[in-house]
Amino acid sequence: MKKLLLFTLLIPLLAACGTKVERMDPSVAKDLSGNWNDTDSRMVAETMIDECLNGPWYAKAVKATQGKEPVVIVGTVSNTTMEHINTDTFVEEMQRALINSGKVEFVASSQERGDIRQERLEQDEYASEDTRKAFGKEVGADYMLSGVLSSIVDQEGRKSVVFYQVNMKLIDITTNKILWNGQKQIKKYVAKKSLKL
Repeated sequence: MKKLLLFTLLIPLLAACGTKVERMDPSVAKDLSGNWNDTDSRMVAETMIDECLNGPWYAKAVKATQGKEPVVIVGTVSNTTMEHINTDTFVEEMQRALINSGKVEFVASSQERGDIRQERLEQDEYASEDTRKAFGKEVGADYMLSGVLSSIVDQEGRKSVVFYQVNMKLIDITTNKILWNGQKQIKKYVAKKSLKL
């Protein structure tokens, strides 16, 4: 009888431990923890893309290259917050939108270039003469895109205000001049409920 009673009491507890998965539209904002999430990443990317493409640097860059699209490489985008944030998400979104705008060209990152150069080495040995790709024909970047994601947390008990700031820069590789500096700020008020037993 005791076993049956114990089992009856455990059923609701076990049912509460089950996992429920629900597909969502990626554009729907859903905050669970108050930490940085996909919505924040998308907001940053949208702001930066708009600012970058409409900044005065662009007309000057096109004029300097006699009408050719500026060539950009992605440098370091560092995360100085206390959270684990994958900065690749909004950087890739920015890169994709800038390329698809037809106004900017990108060259592969240093890691990607390493993979490509290894492929060329292997082609030298294994590919036919008419299909192998030669060294020394890479396109050099004119500008480097870099940035930093930082945050300030003000917390009292179970309530906190989290302030995020993302700064992105476009730097002329020849002169080291910063031609564009975009910024996006996000502020969140987070109130965590106390557990009721």
